[in-house]
Amino acid sequence: MHITLRQLHIFQCVATHLSFTKAAEQLFLTQPAVSMQVRQLEENVGLPLFEMMGKSLYLTSAGDEMLFHCNRILQNFSDAKQAIENLKTLKSGKLRLSVASTANYFSANLVAAFLKQNPNVHVSLNVTNREQLLKDLKSNDCDLLIMGKPPTDIDVRAKPFKDNPLVVIAPPDHPLGQERRIPLERIAEESMVIRELGSGTRFAIERFFHLNKLALNVGAEMSATEAIKQAVSAGLYLGIVSRHSIEQELETGRLIELDVRRMPISRSWYLVHRKDKKLTPIAQSFRDFLFEQTAEQSTEGAKP
Repeated sequence: MHITLRQLHIFQCVATHLSFTKAAEQLFLTQPAVSMQVRQLEENVGLPLFEMMGKSLYLTSAGDEMLFHCNRILQNFSDAKQAIENLKTLKSGKLRLSVASTANYFSANLVAAFLKQNPNVHVSLNVTNREQLLKDLKSNDCDLLIMGKPPTDIDVRAKPFKDNPLVVIAPPDHPLGQERRIPLERIAEESMVIRELGSGTRFAIERFFHLNKLALNVGAEMSATEAIKQAVSAGLYLGIVSRHSIEQELETGRLIELDVRRMPISRSWYLVHRKDKKLTPIAQSFRDFLFEQTAEQSTEGAKP
């Protein structure tokens, strides 16, 4: 069947009023034009949709069935139009955001602030490791990513928005906690717990020690920053993590940051998306919001 939305709309109007004349008046059409559209619809269906009994117009059984589905089709089409308009105006919609696990310490607050301004937007926040971030990027399973080191084998747009310093942490009773300007060579003698191979943090740490012509003494590898903090707090090792991930532990005195020469290791957080990705208005709005927020925080931090 070749049925047009125009035919369905005219049929619905005639069926509602059970009058070609009233339907024509409401639709600002001539009665012959309305009759022709209904006749074409009946030809496409292959059954009569109306029948005249005396001077009254009635729906046939096929007409009743057609009206039921017609109402659903036109309502779905109306809902689709409204959904598209809502996306244009940020009234509603979905944002798929994939975030490196370490970035979750600040990204959750960013998302919460964005949702406060856009309460009808739904954010799907996937907090994961670098390997899964790259999979999400390759398979186009996310709109935007927050990660430390943008990939070089995927064509992406990546813009830094926040510093991500990596620092050495220790339990509060560690002997090095009393020292200042600790030589990096002294830190290299200590057994360290760091992220697993393949993580962006691990790559940055190894590269930093290599550039300083030092070997990294890896005592343990862990796939989560929380596990690293637990191991360091227990006095098993020193650790190197993002400063963003230890704010609470520093405040409570559970961990300390060592004063090490040539550190922290300078990194940045990047907002990333595929270069060929057409950002939705919601994704573009979150992108603008993120850079505005971090710019304001940087300005406030620079005030004396």
